[in-house]
Amino acid sequence: MHKKYRKYVRFYIIAILVCLVAFLFSLDLRDSHRFLTFAMLDIGQGDALFIESPTGTQVLVDGGPPRKILGHLAKVMPPFDRTLDAIVMTHPDADHISGFLDVLTIYQVGKIFEPGIATDSKIYHDIEKIAEEKNIPSILAKRGMRLNLGGGAVLDILFPDRDVYEWETNAGSIVAKLSYGDTSVMLTGDATIDTEKIILSENGADYLRSTVLKAGHHGSRTSSSKEFVKIVAPQYAFISAGKDNRYGHPHQEVLDILKEAHADILRTDVLGTIIMKSDGKKETFSFYK
Repeated sequence: MHKKYRKYVRFYIIAILVCLVAFLFSLDLRDSHRFLTFAMLDIGQGDALFIESPTGTQVLVDGGPPRKILGHLAKVMPPFDRTLDAIVMTHPDADHISGFLDVLTIYQVGKIFEPGIATDSKIYHDIEKIAEEKNIPSILAKRGMRLNLGGGAVLDILFPDRDVYEWETNAGSIVAKLSYGDTSVMLTGDATIDTEKIILSENGADYLRSTVLKAGHHGSRTSSSKEFVKIVAPQYAFISAGKDNRYGHPHQEVLDILKEAHADILRTDVLGTIIMKSDGKKETFSFYK
């Protein structure tokens, strides 16, 4: 009887612990889905931006360089989650898309958005091949598209507004605005100053104003013109750049422009991964290296 009693006690303790873990895990998921999450992942010299809407829709904007993305995704996504509703290739440069080869191997991806720029990149064509094999729809991003992410969060495509097939890759970058309540993020890829001029000419200042500006091209002087930054009027500027990178990103000229606009500058090469959460009214920030 004594051994039988101990057996039942162990069984009930294990059952209670399992239920407790499941309860805490479900609480964590419900809590995370009350907010919009926007994370700039510290993947070195490149871009990888993770978005999760208040209802749990997940989008990865750019995938960074090779062999960098998976560990960081595991830190910002729920445990055992291996699905992404969409990935966005802002343009076909290696430091923005190489990581998608790893993502497409591990994750189930719903859709791929891309700008339609001609490229002889083997990485890009390998991504196309995997997408075709897995029957993942590829969609040309165009100005006027609105991606409803759920819970009131939307992603509006501002550029391309035309065929960019023969454009230089940076100039043809997808530019989009993420919005949720009073919080908004201007996503610029590696868009050039000339691309910024087009966006300024087609959109009113009130619409372009954003809480966060994702500085174009890792803080290069080829992006983030004084005119563009002034109109966007960001409270925060996020910069993704590798520590001690050979390009000198971010350039001092851009840092000066952002400071003049009174934007708080948050950099992955200094802070590591930057995570912003918003309830639609207020933003909170956390960091990890």
